[in-house]
Amino acid sequence: MNTKIAILRGINVGGKRKILMADLKELMSALGYQNIRTYIQSGNLIFEKDEKIENKEIAKNIENAIEKKFNFEVPVIVLYAKEIENAVANNPFYKADTDINKLHLTFLNEVPDKDKQEVAESFDYTPDQFEIIGRNAFIYCEDSYHKSKLTNDFFEKKLKVKATTRNWKTVLKLWELSK
Repeated sequence: MNTKIAILRGINVGGKRKILMADLKELMSALGYQNIRTYIQSGNLIFEKDEKIENKEIAKNIENAIEKKFNFEVPVIVLYAKEIENAVANNPFYKADTDINKLHLTFLNEVPDKDKQEVAESFDYTPDQFEIIGRNAFIYCEDSYHKSKLTNDFFEKKLKVKATTRNWKTVLKLWELSK
């Protein structure tokens, strides 16, 4: 079995685009996924699938099923459990003495083009910092993430990819649950 993680963007935020986790698990089961677990109400799924299907295709299948059942679009990014493990190991801002409340990870649906990444990296929003490594944009926010300019929209517009962000506590919990 291949353990995968699906990160859904923008559900159950501010009373909009509501999906109960029980309904999401039922939908995933109907799509043929197994050992489905959710973490908090913001759309984090851990599941398994026997077949060798590309993660982009799985994401599209989940997006289509959500749109059909709930009548709204939800961007989905799917990754292998190993990708979460690698993100935890490679976060340039994650040190022993770092306040993890200042750390966030923006998941990208694909590795951005080098030229677009260079443009994004030319922006300086000090004291907030970011570093793009592969399909991840690691973020350090001196203050609250909600006050930062390093938003999903920033990365999507500059990199021309889909993006969704989780705080570091959620990333660590997804890693733990995917083991």
